[in-house]
Amino acid sequence: MPHAQTELERLAHHDALTGLPNRLLLISRLEHAIERARRYRSIGAVLFVDLDHFKSINDSFGHRSGDDLLLDVAGRLSERLRDIDTLARLGGDEFVIVLEDIPDRGAAAIVADNVVSRMRAPFLLRNGKTAHIGASVGIAVFTADGDSVAELMEHADAALYAAKHSGRGRYRFFREPE
Repeated sequence: MPHAQTELERLAHHDALTGLPNRLLLISRLEHAIERARRYRSIGAVLFVDLDHFKSINDSFGHRSGDDLLLDVAGRLSERLRDIDTLARLGGDEFVIVLEDIPDRGAAAIVADNVVSRMRAPFLLRNGKTAHIGASVGIAVFTADGDSVAELMEHADAALYAAKHSGRGRYRFFREPE
């Protein structure tokens, strides 16, 4: 019974496909990150990552290939993150990265630029086909752009929309630097 309970708890807090934290665990971690930023007067960032042209992969190669691609995306996204950062999958082709204790907003821009670059590189699918996608990223900095999970998620989502609206394959801050 203890193993079953542990597995239920894992499933409640992690995405079934990728094993990454899900929305529930993301919210908990982001709440803690905001509290630490307040306490230590540090900053962090929420990066909303949405894959560009993912639907065409599912439509062209099938959902199994889409799932394989999502697993590869999760691997690429996690490769360059620090242990204190969180990568979560919200569902579909949406991921969120929480960067804690960064020196300035430029650090978030570096991560976002890296995400965009890494998603441009072709993916070799298990069916032998090559997939080309991209990513758009929206960034909200805490606590400058909000000091609650709801505000930061909403602002990062608005920035993501701006990135997609401006041509995809790029990142945008909720409040663009002057």
